[in-house]
Amino acid sequence: MNKLSKITRILLGVTSLSLIATYFVPLWQILLWAPQYPEGLTMKIWVNKLSGEVDIINGLNHYIGMKHISVEMFPEVQFLGLLIGFLIAVGVLAAVLGNARILFFFTLLSYVYGVAAMWDFWRWGYDYGHNLDPNAAIKVPDMSYQPPLIGYKNLLNFTSYSGPDTGAWMIIGVCLLATGLWWWEFLKHKKSMKTKPWTTLAMGIGIVLGTTLLVSSCTSGPEPIRYGQDNCMHCKMTLTDKRFGSEIVTGKGKVFKFDDLNCLVAYLDGGELAEADVAQIVAVDFTKTGAFVDVQKAFFLQNEALKSPMRADIASFSDPADLAKVKAEVGGGQEMNWEAVRKSFQ
Repeated sequence: MNKLSKITRILLGVTSLSLIATYFVPLWQILLWAPQYPEGLTMKIWVNKLSGEVDIINGLNHYIGMKHISVEMFPEVQFLGLLIGFLIAVGVLAAVLGNARILFFFTLLSYVYGVAAMWDFWRWGYDYGHNLDPNAAIKVPDMSYQPPLIGYKNLLNFTSYSGPDTGAWMIIGVCLLATGLWWWEFLKHKKSMKTKPWTTLAMGIGIVLGTTLLVSSCTSGPEPIRYGQDNCMHCKMTLTDKRFGSEIVTGKGKVFKFDDLNCLVAYLDGGELAEADVAQIVAVDFTKTGAFVDVQKAFFLQNEALKSPMRADIASFSDPADLAKVKAEVGGGQEMNWEAVRKSFQ
């Protein structure tokens, strides 16, 4: 496989140049919710800066002894732009020369970047969450505050989310496209390849392992609900009550959002989505703003006093103690599991 086809060269060149956009959009996002901040706090990580409510987050973290977040604590920003520039240059060079070996190097390099970035972010998170000021105002014995690498995590009364933002998704997309192009060229020209068998095997194993690592590190799951912006998939109403909400996540990673559990059940029963395609169903924890609980593991309470958006009047809880507290506050109610919730709307 010495010369790339014209279509591969065009696609590779365009997608490589598209990475220039990563200099102008955030790469990563960290979101925080708490009862006193139901609208959420955001920190965005860019190629060379941080944005969002970083000062507020620093003010809160100061009380538990966490380090002050600033762009200076990320030495990577000094060369991150250069690394992305080098990746772009390699991709463009492969497209211009039509060289399959350079395409392979470009693909492998993008996987190396991804794995290194995940490790570096985990390392930073571990240090940030474990090395606390011993003189902090608030101390919880044996408590650490390491943010999640990807996904959700409860830290005291905060729910945190960490995940790729626009720039990272662009890099992931280009990486996967390059993988597909390389395999397409390899399979198309395998009969004429002069590469030694062991070399071909090593190259194939490298691509497969890289793809597996990337896909496993970016496993799809629930998405944060943007209250006031997202609409219910069933009734089309805007989600506004932060105590309620639910999502269906498909096996392909598509997310459907609902403002109430009766809307979710009605959508499932409507047959628009095959149950076999459903990978996960989650509901918003009534007492933990922004946190999700899998409906199969959730505890539910039904009481008219809860007044959910579409009057299903069922709240979801991850902790039975929270359910008991709310039940006492509203004067009782019917405790249910997920099977009972579904049957109640049928």
